[in-house]
Amino acid sequence: QVRLVESGGGLVQPGGSLRLSCAASGSMFGAYMAWSRQAPGKQREYVGSITSEGIINYLDSVKGRFTISRESNTVYLQMNSLLPEDTAVYYCYTNLAGSTYWGQGTQVTVSS
Repeated sequence: QVRLVESGGGLVQPGGSLRLSCAASGSMFGAYMAWSRQAPGKQREYVGSITSEGIINYLDSVKGRFTISRESNTVYLQMNSLLPEDTAVYYCYTNLAGSTYWGQGTQVTVSS
């Protein structure tokens, strides 16, 4: 009964910032957590992740702009210097016991 709920999306201007949150159920505490995104007409792509040991990785195009962090059962994606090409639905997900669990997604739109 793993549940992930994203929040924090919205409309921002280029160069602006947003902070996304992914709240996990209690059974997900300390697990691997990742973010992906899907823009209209494009395939879903990996954005970044944090392992149970705290190791963080990012998609090359967001390095230096996005930051992943974890506090208790919530994982955050701080997005700075946003670009129009960052516009997408952002999803958090996790792998546990051979299964992948996804949140419902939150829309991020970067536009003037």
